[in-house]
Amino acid sequence: MFGGGGDGDRRVGTRYRPADGTRVLIIDDSSTIIAVLGKMLRQGGFETLSAPDAEAGIETALREKPDLIFLDIVLPGMNGFAALRVLRREEPTKHIPIIMMSGNLQATEQYYAQRIGADDFLKKPFPRAELFAKIHRLTSEDQKLHRPSVGVPEGVSSAYATRSES
Repeated sequence: MFGGGGDGDRRVGTRYRPADGTRVLIIDDSSTIIAVLGKMLRQGGFETLSAPDAEAGIETALREKPDLIFLDIVLPGMNGFAALRVLRREEPTKHIPIIMMSGNLQATEQYYAQRIGADDFLKKPFPRAELFAKIHRLTSEDQKLHRPSVGVPEGVSSAYATRSES
């Protein structure tokens, strides 16, 4: 599913080894994506956390403070764009690198994701080499990002556990 470019794809370039205890949060409503991406990350030496929706993902991120977050755009309830804004606004999570993911890439999705605070973007399915190259770039000590907080979209509750229903 995420293997991409064949046998040569898996072993190209220098292999990145994360520091012990490097934790990655996967926020996606697809149990298949969570399982496959989680397995790839664990095989790469990462500890993984997961959440099936934006609200649970925000709660997990605030509580666990992962080193990196993978955030799907299309989620039940609050979408990934709204979740990204919340994560960028909160002090405990505003410096965590976030890679947004989507299976239906449109140029506007990628542009908007990066404009509102995503650090990178992956189109599903993605090759293993691309995944680890992006992780390495975003988690290298000299590449850690420091960003200003951005506003939360209208209608997003600051309580996170619940969202306002229309």
